[in-house]
Formats: sequence, structure tokens, C-alpha cells
Amino acid sequence: MATQTIERPDVDERTEQDDDTPKVFHYVKKDKIVESAVMGNHVVALCGEVFPVTKQAKPGSPVCEKCKKIYEKMKK
Repeated sequence: MATQTIERPDVDERTEQDDDTPKVFHYVKKDKIVESAVMGNHVVALCGEVFPVTKQAKPGSPVCEKCKKIYEKMKK
């Protein structure tokens, strides 16, 4: 009885990012951002999404459309 070895190329086919960079950033109360970053508490965004703060948004970062619409209504 003979065995046959099947060779596979060493390719990573994962499409998701390995880091914890969010796809979009959300609007959250300022005082809750620091608390979440330090204590690990979850925050609630204007759109209702609940998550721990892990990254700070940089200028030009994509913003959640729901949060953006709610924020614009609040400014008026």
C-alpha cells in the first residue's frame, strides 16, 4: 500500500484583519471613551452598538452612517 503526499501552498486566505481595528468608528460620549479605554468597560454608541474602546479614530477614518446622522440631528 502506497501513501501519497498532497502539497499545499503556504498561503493565508483569511480576509479579516488580525488586529482589532474597527471597520467604522462610532460617536460615543467623551467621558465614556477614557473610562472604557482604562477600565475595559463597554460603551454605547449613538447608533446603539455596544463595544469596548480599543482604538482612537484618526482624521479621515470611516464613521458609522447611523451615528453620523444622529449626531447631525443633535447639533441643530
